[in-house]
Amino acid sequence: MEFLPTLWFVVIAVLWIGYLFLEGFDLGVGMLMSTFAKDERQRRVLLNTIGPVWDGNEVWLLTAGGATFAAFPHWYASLFSALYIPLTLVLMGLIFRAVAIEYRGKAHREATRRLWTVALSGGSFVAAFGVGAMLALSTTGLPLNENGDRVGGPFVWLNGYAVTGGIAVVAFCLIHALAFVMLKTDGDLRVRARKVLSVWLPLGLLPLAAWAILVVVQNQKLLPWLALAVAVVALVAAWLLVRRSKEGLAFVSLALFLVAGAAGIFWAAYPVVLPSTLDAAFDLTIDNASSSPYTLQLMSIVAAFGVPLVLAYQGWTYWVFRKRVSERHIPEAHAVEPIVEVLQKAK
Repeated sequence: MEFLPTLWFVVIAVLWIGYLFLEGFDLGVGMLMSTFAKDERQRRVLLNTIGPVWDGNEVWLLTAGGATFAAFPHWYASLFSALYIPLTLVLMGLIFRAVAIEYRGKAHREATRRLWTVALSGGSFVAAFGVGAMLALSTTGLPLNENGDRVGGPFVWLNGYAVTGGIAVVAFCLIHALAFVMLKTDGDLRVRARKVLSVWLPLGLLPLAAWAILVVVQNQKLLPWLALAVAVVALVAAWLLVRRSKEGLAFVSLALFLVAGAAGIFWAAYPVVLPSTLDAAFDLTIDNASSSPYTLQLMSIVAAFGVPLVLAYQGWTYWVFRKRVSERHIPEAHAVEPIVEVLQKAK
């Protein structure tokens, strides 16, 4: 295998893992807005935990898609055309979620706030499920012919693998969000997040573990099994640390579980980027799906400068907003006059 296609396969895998880790708790907090918070003040606390970072976290999704388009155009074309419907739903979910985050605080009526809360939770769920389904099908296969075109109707993608991947990412997002809430809040939310997490953590991560085991078993390689062993150790450690109220270490252990489990999946799939369920001869690999060497060289030079800069900036953002948020930090809801009316009164 050539070096540059392999390098960009690794880069794209890292981008997807980074997206699941960072955007995972964002989407999970969005879903918890409707199910976990007891009242409006607690919902505002949850929203404030992700307020400074959610839009930056979404950049990982855009970068992963853009890198796939540039480095592996045939992979991008086959995957995105075959999954046009679910990816459109993901886009709509992200739009509803983003608009709800921006507009929810501007609502004056309780009914309108409830509507935006539903939009936020529903959009987060749809986005998480769709991304999980897409990633699962990328590793288990789609009915592609020799040209990389989908064979079958528009819903041929909707199978057990897609549902498993969707449930796996949704469940992980919820578990990850509870760990994030435990780490970033204080008071009742922190206590309840720890209680729920100490009970549901193993079960919530089971679908993701099942997906990883399924892919590794299908490809029969040794090294991915070692990655899964690390993931299992990290899962057990995270559960024990939650029960002992070691919140920071528990969050790190969850991150290690995700990195090891996802690395095992990508490792097992390599060098195939999109399997064909019709014939293994139709599989898309890093060799037959990649761009030209010149394109990959140019991308590598740009990434060598751009990626460290983005990572440094995002790390600085998390450092600035590292403090906990609690209900005492949330002011009473109050109407804000438009600037035009304020200027008119001042004349």
